[in-house]
Amino acid sequence: LTVLGLSGTIADMCECSCEEESTTVVDIIVNSDSHNTLEAAVIAAELDDDLSADGPFTVFAPTDAAFEALPPGTVEALLADSTGILANILLHHVYSGSALSTDLSDGMMIPTLLGTELTVSISDDVVMIDNAMVTVANIMADNGVVHVINAVLLPEDGCNDDDEAAANLAGMWNNSITGCSDAIPKRTSTAEL
Repeated sequence: LTVLGLSGTIADMCECSCEEESTTVVDIIVNSDSHNTLEAAVIAAELDDDLSADGPFTVFAPTDAAFEALPPGTVEALLADSTGILANILLHHVYSGSALSTDLSDGMMIPTLLGTELTVSISDDVVMIDNAMVTVANIMADNGVVHVINAVLLPEDGCNDDDEAAANLAGMWNNSITGCSDAIPKRTSTAEL
């Protein structure tokens, strides 16, 4: 091809790449103003590269407000053990496959990358994943889908592989940990918010 004295292919003459950039589930989290804590957690747990792979992945993404609802010091304690308990909790938020809202049904069990399961409850057009409500569904990425949720999902087990870190986290609240959900103390009332 010769145009205005230049020869070659169109791609050779373009200054920019003609390929479109892909968007991953991690890109969606990173580019969200409501997921700064989740972004920091995914990066600290060294899961950003894994979740940027081909997938598909379904990520149930807790908002910053969901993390803020945890007892004081919890996020900091989890970040201190970023590749242990925190990584396990994050893996409990990810399904290896694509689960759009139209794929979900009441009572459905969704297996997670941690090896645990999430329970779907649907009532009056409200979709719950365990104790978390889906507030925004079907944010599509090239390697999966993100659903925004309003609570951090805590597995009943799967955190025991790092007994020392679990004990340190439990020590903050004088608790005994048998699972990830035991690592995070429960609020006793909304007044604690």
